[in-house]
Amino acid sequence: MKMMKDEKELTMGAELFRVKEPKAQSRKAMFSKVNASLVIVLAVMVVFPFFWMVRSSFMSNLEIHQYPPLFLPKNWRFDNYSYTLTVFPFGRYFLNTLTIAIPSMFGVLLTSSLAAYTFARLEFPGKKFWFTLVIGSMLMPGAVFIIPIFMAWSSVGLSNSYIPLIVPAFLGGGGLNIFLIRQFMMTIPREMDEAAYIDGATHLDILFRLLLPMIKPVLITVGLLTFILYWNDLMGPLIYISRNERNTISQALANFRSGFGTDWRAIMVASTMSILPSVFIYFIGQKYFVEGIVLTGLK
Repeated sequence: MKMMKDEKELTMGAELFRVKEPKAQSRKAMFSKVNASLVIVLAVMVVFPFFWMVRSSFMSNLEIHQYPPLFLPKNWRFDNYSYTLTVFPFGRYFLNTLTIAIPSMFGVLLTSSLAAYTFARLEFPGKKFWFTLVIGSMLMPGAVFIIPIFMAWSSVGLSNSYIPLIVPAFLGGGGLNIFLIRQFMMTIPREMDEAAYIDGATHLDILFRLLLPMIKPVLITVGLLTFILYWNDLMGPLIYISRNERNTISQALANFRSGFGTDWRAIMVASTMSILPSVFIYFIGQKYFVEGIVLTGLK
C-alpha cells in the first residue's frame, strides 16, 4: 500500500511539473517578444533622425518644408552635394579634424594602457587610494577645468593651435578608459606574466607583447570611443581655434549653420558628410566594440 501511495504521489508530481512547464515556456516566449518589440521601437527611434537627415539632403528646400512631409524625395537631387562642397570646404575641415583625432586616439590608447597595467599588475603603496582617485575623476565635470587650462596654454602662447587639444590625450587617457582596460587585464591569469618574467621579459615586454594583443577588443572599443569623442568635440575647438582655415568639422558645421540658416538642403548635406567617417569607422570595428563592452568586468 505504501509503495502504491508513493507511486501515486510521484505521478501527481510529474503531472503538475508537465502542467507548469508549458506555462513557464509560454511566459518566457511572451517576455522574449516584448523585449524584441522594445528593441525594435528603440532602434527605430535612434535611426529615424539619421534617416530623416539623409533623406532631406536629397531634397529641395521646398520639399523639406512641405506639409504633410514627404517620406522620400520625389526627385533625388544629387547635385545638392556638389553645390554644398562649393560653399563648405569639407576636405579641409576633414583633414583638420583628423589632425586632432588620430594623434589623440593613439595618445589615449598608449597612456591609458600604461596606467591600466600599473593598476592591474603592479603593487605599490597607496594603490587602492590612487585607483579610487582615478575612478572619482570621472565624476568631475569637464567645465571645471576649462578656465585654468585655457589660462595655462595662453601663458605659453599656444592657445590658438591644435596642441592644447592633442597633448591632454597623452596625460593619462581618462579615468573611464583606464578602468575599461584595467578590468580586461584582470581577466588574464597572472601566471602568464610570471612565465614571461622568468623568461627574461620586462614589464614593457609583458604589456606590449603579451597583454595588449590579448585585449584587442577593449583597445578597439577605447579607440572608437576616443575617435568619436574628438570627432564630435565642439567646445575644445571653439575655445582654442579662432582661424577659420583651422576649424574642425563640428566647429565649421556650427558656423555653416549660422551662415546658411535658411538653406536646409546644404545644412543637411554638410551634416550627412560630417557623420559618415565616424559611422564608417564604427561599422568596421563594431564586432570588437560589442565584445569589448560585454566582456569588460568579467573575470
